[in-house]
Formats: sequence, structure tokens, C-alpha cells
Amino acid sequence: MSMRIGLGFDSHAFKKGVPLVIGGLHIDHPEGLAGHSDGDLLLHAITDALLGAVSAGDIGTFFPPTDPKWKGADSTVFLNTALEEIALAGYKIVNLDCVLIMHRPKIVPIAGEMRERVADLLNLDIKCVSIKGKTPEGLTQDGTAVAHVVVLLESINLPNEHRKLVLEADVPNEDEIDAALAAVSKPRDITALGRKLPTFDTGDIT
Repeated sequence: MSMRIGLGFDSHAFKKGVPLVIGGLHIDHPEGLAGHSDGDLLLHAITDALLGAVSAGDIGTFFPPTDPKWKGADSTVFLNTALEEIALAGYKIVNLDCVLIMHRPKIVPIAGEMRERVADLLNLDIKCVSIKGKTPEGLTQDGTAVAHVVVLLESINLPNEHRKLVLEADVPNEDEIDAALAAVSKPRDITALGRKLPTFDTGDIT
């Protein structure tokens, strides 16, 4: 079994007149997070952590902020792409640990609901998702939200039942092999396959 660790980070400034979405959860707050997409810094950090764990680049590689196509896009689209990448690489999520740093809104009262939403998006048990809220004491980032994410992946192995089927598969005997070779060696009518006439007369080539 192979293990991989990914680290994700994102930050966005608060902006009036923008809906606040964190971890796929819509939060009632007078300010949202400015960004090219929906500004969901937690899903962005999770996406980067997943992509980084399988060395697939980062969120900007797949969804550049200069592309107008992704203006106001739902960040679950980015997350689903990262999930596809780790599946193609042969891995699955074991657990993730997230830290959200901001003065407001307070994350602790809504952390449980946010964990449920993130777990649902990742198809994980809620016990595998940790979300903690911190205030930036001593830091001058009153109007900014910051997210840090660490994710652990493990390689996907074939179930033992599949291995057993392979190990116990019937081995063909000599008669079966001879019959198969004879069938392949028989001439076949291929006139109905592909183009029946050449596209040009090869005798005309000079």
C-alpha cells in the first residue's frame, strides 16, 4: 500500500455584496469572499491538497483565473476534477484536516454543518473530516480569510475476490489452444471492412 500527503492553502479578501460560501456551505453574513469563482477558499485549498498529493499541478493549472469561463463558477466543479485526478492515479482519501483563519464569521458554531457538507462532497464519513476555526491573533488580516488543508491518501488495491478469480482462472489445454489457432489461421472475407478501393492509383505516382 502506498500513502500520499497533500498540502493546500488559499486566501481571499472579504467583499460586500458577495454571497459567502465556505466548504460548499452558504453562510448568512454581510460580506462574502472576493474571487474569480465563488470565492470558496476551503474547497480551493482542498482541491489544491488533492492535486498536490498526486503531483497533478494545482487549481490554476486546470482552472486559470484569466479564463472568463470560470467567472463565478461553483467550486464543487474544481473539487470534482481533483477527485477524478486522484482516482485516475489510483488513490482514495483517508482523511483531511482543515484550519480556517478569520475574525468573522465564527467557524466553531457552524463547523459541524460544514464538516457534513465537505464529507458529502468527498463521499467520506464525517469522522474523516476535521475543520477547525482560528482567529488571526496578532496578524493584520482583519478583512481576509485563510485556509490550510492537509490530506492523506492511500492507494487503491483490488479486492481479494478479484485476485482469487485471476489465480483460479482455468488454464486452456492443448486441444483448446489448437482449435483457437486453427480458427485464426482460416482465410477471412474482408471485402466488407474499411475502404474497398484505394484512394488513388499507385501506378500514377512519379
